[in-house]
Amino acid sequence: MSRMREDQNGDTRYRVLSRPMRELPDKLRPREQFERLGAEHVPDATLLALILRTGLPGMNVADLAESILQEYGTLTVLAQRSVGELVQIEGIGPVKAQMLKAALELGRRLSLESIPEEHKVVSPEDVILVLRERARLAEEEVFWALLLDTKNRLTRPPIVISQGTLNASLAHPREVFREAIRSACASLVLAHNHPSGDPTPSAEDVRVTRQLVESGRLVDIHVLDHIIIGRRQSDDRLDYVSLRETGMVEF
Repeated sequence: MSRMREDQNGDTRYRVLSRPMRELPDKLRPREQFERLGAEHVPDATLLALILRTGLPGMNVADLAESILQEYGTLTVLAQRSVGELVQIEGIGPVKAQMLKAALELGRRLSLESIPEEHKVVSPEDVILVLRERARLAEEEVFWALLLDTKNRLTRPPIVISQGTLNASLAHPREVFREAIRSACASLVLAHNHPSGDPTPSAEDVRVTRQLVESGRLVDIHVLDHIIIGRRQSDDRLDYVSLRETGMVEF
C-alpha cells in the first residue's frame, strides 16, 4: 500500500493507493486469514474488512479497513460515530454504514447480556460490570443511579439521572431520589463517566457527592458509593475510581 498526497481542489490530504485484492497473497486476504486463524485471532482490520466486503476504486477492502482504523484510532471511537458520520468516510455508503453500526451495536449488546438479571452490587467492580459498556460509548458525562434492594440486588436497570457536565443542578437530590423513593429501594450507588478517560475525581465530583450522601440520610436511603468511570488504558491502571475507597467522602 502506498500513500500519495493530493489536493482536494487544492487542499492537501492523503489518498491511499493499494493493490487489487486478487493480487494480494492469500495470507493477507481477509477471508483466508479468517479461515486460517479463526475469528478470535485475526486483527480488528480483518474483521472490519469482512463486514465492509468491498473496497473502492484504487483501494482494496483490507486497506480501506486499515485506513479507517488508523483514522479513528480505536473501535470505541468508531462505535461512537452515528450512521450519518460514518457515511462521510470515503468508501462507506449508507448500506455499509448501517452494517458497520449494526455489528458494533451487537457487540455492545452481547456484553450487556453477560450481566445477571438480579445482579448483586457489593463492590465497585460489580458497578463497573453493569456500566462499563454504557459509559464506553458516551461522548458526554452521564450520571446514573443504581437502585438496590435490602440484599444489594439491582431492582431495575441503571437510571440515567442527567447528561452533561456534572454539577449540583444536573445531579439535584430531587432527581436522584425521586425514583429511589418511588421504587422503595433500600440503598443506591451513584456513578458517572469522564469522557476524557481519566477517572480522577474533580472538586465538584466530591462536593456533589457529599450533598447527595447527606440528602440520602434525610430520606433514609443509604448512598453506598459514587463510582467515576474512565476508559481502559494500555497499562495496569484501573479505569474507575470509587470515592468510598479513596476516603474523599464519608458514606
